[in-house]
Amino acid sequence: MVHFVGAGPGAKDLITVRGLSYIREADVIIYAGSLVNPELLKEAKSQCSIYDSAYMTLEEVLDVMYAAEAEGLMTVRLHTGDPSIYGAIREQMDELSKKGISYDVCPGVSSMSGAAASLRAEYTLPEVSQSIIITRAEGRTKVPSGEELSKMAAHHATMILFLSSGLAKKVKEDLMAGGYEPDTPTAVVYKATWQEEKIIRTVLERLPEEMEREGIHKTALIIVGNVLDGAYEKSKLYDKTFTTEFRKGKEEGI
Repeated sequence: MVHFVGAGPGAKDLITVRGLSYIREADVIIYAGSLVNPELLKEAKSQCSIYDSAYMTLEEVLDVMYAAEAEGLMTVRLHTGDPSIYGAIREQMDELSKKGISYDVCPGVSSMSGAAASLRAEYTLPEVSQSIIITRAEGRTKVPSGEELSKMAAHHATMILFLSSGLAKKVKEDLMAGGYEPDTPTAVVYKATWQEEKIIRTVLERLPEEMEREGIHKTALIIVGNVLDGAYEKSKLYDKTFTTEFRKGKEEGI
């Protein structure tokens, strides 16, 4: 059996209870290199075989899984954050399915959730943004047609950019070309929830310069949107005049 496990954003105690249980039971662990907190690997049993996938190809990762399965061993494929977001797990699962190998997925806390906690931010605010665009800048890996940043920017929604720290200038140019204002609030969270976490709060126009000054070129999220600053409407859910399934609203003045 292979368990794909989300290791969480960085802090050791932000892995799920289920994920930690799998790590402690595993005979084989294949982890996503420096993106996974090494403290989690200390939870593995002493006889567990541990592999760093940063030095492995897809075929080599699969070969380890196949070998473990042939011996009746349990494998944990430990991904950073939540494996459903830029985790490259589909290509692994499809190959396991072809071999008739059982697997499941244990979700994890995404780095974007960790970043929101560190920023003390809410990504969705009434009358500001009710949508989140999770994407990345186009670099060596292309994005599908229609998903270019300049086109996604037209929505003016909260935007969270993964895998884009080394492309800050392009991010700025593409988002401004798509309609974001130069003074749109912007934040960078480097290694969210790790001890070495670093936060930059700036505006879109100054993003490249601020990131260069702090020496941030990888392992960071870029968050862009007016939810990071400014006015918003309070939620209707807790408005005393708003009736819900569980509570009748009161008239103004009562």
